[in-house]
Amino acid sequence: MNIHEYQAKDLLQRFGVATPPGKAARTPDEAEQAARELGTADLVVKAQVHAGGRGKGTFANGFKGGVQLCKSPAEARELASKMLGQTLVTHQTGAAGRVVNTVLIAQSVEIEREIYFAILLDRATGAPMIVASTEGGVEIEAVAEKSPEKIIREPIDRLAGIQPYQTRKLARQLGFTSGQIKAASKLFDGLYRTFIALDCSMVEVNPLVVTDKGEVLALDAKFNFDDNALYRHSEVAGLRDTAEEDPREVEASKYGLNYIGLDGNIACLVNGAGLAMATMDIIKYYGGSPANFLDVGGGATEEQVTQAFKLLVADENVKAILVNIFGGIMRCDVIAQGIVNAVKAVNLPVPLVVRLEGTNVKEGKQIIAESGLPVTTADDLGDAAQKAVAAAGGAK
Repeated sequence: MNIHEYQAKDLLQRFGVATPPGKAARTPDEAEQAARELGTADLVVKAQVHAGGRGKGTFANGFKGGVQLCKSPAEARELASKMLGQTLVTHQTGAAGRVVNTVLIAQSVEIEREIYFAILLDRATGAPMIVASTEGGVEIEAVAEKSPEKIIREPIDRLAGIQPYQTRKLARQLGFTSGQIKAASKLFDGLYRTFIALDCSMVEVNPLVVTDKGEVLALDAKFNFDDNALYRHSEVAGLRDTAEEDPREVEASKYGLNYIGLDGNIACLVNGAGLAMATMDIIKYYGGSPANFLDVGGGATEEQVTQAFKLLVADENVKAILVNIFGGIMRCDVIAQGIVNAVKAVNLPVPLVVRLEGTNVKEGKQIIAESGLPVTTADDLGDAAQKAVAAAGGAK
């Protein structure tokens, strides 16, 4: 789950992380009032969407730049009126863009230096890892490509947590002066406590800045949360903005389905994330293009399978559906009956290819064969992928 910048700032402030003061606004009037309450002539208006590159983005009304400096509440109101309700297109949103429903009115600062700082979950060790660079304000992927030697990595012991010597070492490596090391170390410690306390999978501050007054501030922050831990954080779950998400993914989440929409024409329904990835790979191998990632999990119910089919057929780009089930915990006869009932319920408009393997596979295949439905069965994954690609119109 992702959250907006203004929400991220609120969370950081709870853990003592220094950020410029600011308030969210959803109307031009609220923007003007927020600017007055800040009591400064140094203001910035920032469009709030789940995408980077806002400063260089373009609105549907022709207005350029989703991050704008201004000097008065009246200017803040005018800029907000040009952003709110408009679609902002950036290099991360794609051509469709995102509608701006909220703007952040914040105090602007004079930046002397920009730094990149992030805490990630290192999958190799199962522990937090700090990734930092003196090249702030730039996408870390670009730094890794052009100047990999400028990326600092600091592993954190999962039991001991971040230690004072590590925050001081990081501060020195990132070029903070002796007078700034204490503030930088405090900020690093606050970011780590945020990461742990909220069960984050990523906290990224880009840029972390040093101002002309020597202040060390988190200027912009992005969060990713472990969805499996959200039950422990109702206050975080309440920050979810479904308007920023693919409607299909929102609908899938209501039924416990792991769904990610893609731009192909072969829909996939698979049990298990690894098997789903392999299914998409083999579709590509045989010249097809997957329309989605869909993992129904190891214990899907008939209702979940039915809802999954409804999601798949709702995509107008889908020309064929490939079901790939390996029955371990989930028995093939149970999933086969679910498939039959689901196909009847949604009046399937496209060809369906089914590959079953594992527990009670013979019984599952028999259920499908006796259903009388136009279902194409496959003996193995390669056979299934080739049949699905052919049903969707052949290799591209």
